[in-house]
Amino acid sequence: MSHFGKVEVEYKGEVDIVTKADRESETLIVGAIRKLWPGHDITGEEGTNTKTGSDFRWYIDPLDGTTNFAHGYPVFCVSIALEHRNERIAGVVYDPTRREMFAAEKGSGAELNGRPIHVSKIRDLSECIVATGFPSQKRHRNPNIHFYHQITMKTHGIRRAGSAAMDLAYVACGRFDGYWELNLNPWDTAAGVLIVQEAGGLVTDFWNAPFDIASKEVLAGNPAIHPALMQEIQNVLRGENLEDLPSPVDYAKSRTF
Repeated sequence: MSHFGKVEVEYKGEVDIVTKADRESETLIVGAIRKLWPGHDITGEEGTNTKTGSDFRWYIDPLDGTTNFAHGYPVFCVSIALEHRNERIAGVVYDPTRREMFAAEKGSGAELNGRPIHVSKIRDLSECIVATGFPSQKRHRNPNIHFYHQITMKTHGIRRAGSAAMDLAYVACGRFDGYWELNLNPWDTAAGVLIVQEAGGLVTDFWNAPFDIASKEVLAGNPAIHPALMQEIQNVLRGENLEDLPSPVDYAKSRTF
């Protein structure tokens, strides 16, 4: 947190950024893991990638929401997950600005600061608040604006916070009823997906296939809302039952001032 609000950024792609805090956080986490479990493999967003053939692999996002952090917008977190023989067995998402620790262990449920959490019980899509994110790369090729419009017309509202791990954690504790996003990486989702699942939620890709760590698509929600969101996403993908998109030209012509 010492870097928050006063960071220098570097670009590691067309629009992706990295800060000193990202690198220092990953170095600290990787060092702690290697001290306790030197034989474990590690995959981190900022370049750590060991492949020794270990049955255990850690997925680390040292600062999920880097753009928010760099701009002084207090929505970001640390995400860490542990996988054993390709099955995620533990996950933690920590929000330092609110001092909230979301955690889950396979088969043991999910918790927030030590207290059990569960997904929401809302059953009607029109009453839901859902979340999404827009990728930093190849925005012109990404169809999410079409999903956004379709789902906006069907729900109570959509939030775009800028942190996939936080969005998933919020689904797990019922603050959001659902979440979808495209073009994600394993370190974005590994912890949050397990936390949602252990909180009683469903997580798949956009075609209802079980979530896989290599999947670029994530759709999460409580058991009642997940299929409803799935239907709207598939409507968009198939070009069926689409909500009309208002014309900005017609809006401009209708103005009376």
